[in-house]
Amino acid sequence: MLRRAPSPGALRRERRAILKAREQRIRDLGGLTLEMYRRSSFRDELLIEQCREIVALEERLHELDSMLSAVASARRAPGTCDCGAPVPWGSHFCANCGRPVGAEPVVACEGCGHPLPADASFCASCGRPAAASGEEPGSAVHAGVAGEELEHPPDPWEV
Repeated sequence: MLRRAPSPGALRRERRAILKAREQRIRDLGGLTLEMYRRSSFRDELLIEQCREIVALEERLHELDSMLSAVASARRAPGTCDCGAPVPWGSHFCANCGRPVGAEPVVACEGCGHPLPADASFCASCGRPAAASGEEPGSAVHAGVAGEELEHPPDPWEV
């Protein structure tokens, strides 16, 4: 099961928190080293442990920076539709063929989530009737087989 990547805002918040923690750890390491010098009692394993924690924070910062740069470049670069036409970022439909584009199509089957053309009467994937304008979910068109549940609750990790 695929999980969605965190939002750029969440990545930036995590990056700021890690930067603050890193600065604090570096200050603590300096104070610890100074105190060890004053007492003429160096504990190498303690210094190494503190340095490893700082390096781990720096590695996570590098990961966050690469994810943020990937998000920024993906937003600037146009995608392509199944028909091969370029689709500018933020578009919901292909200008060439009219198919819905993006991770979550604007027009999709309520049962399986398969993208639907605007004039579709039935889903090509699961065969469910497409919602007509003005109909409420739960009406006869959406009822399907008696006792069948139409939607599963959304997975919190997929949101």
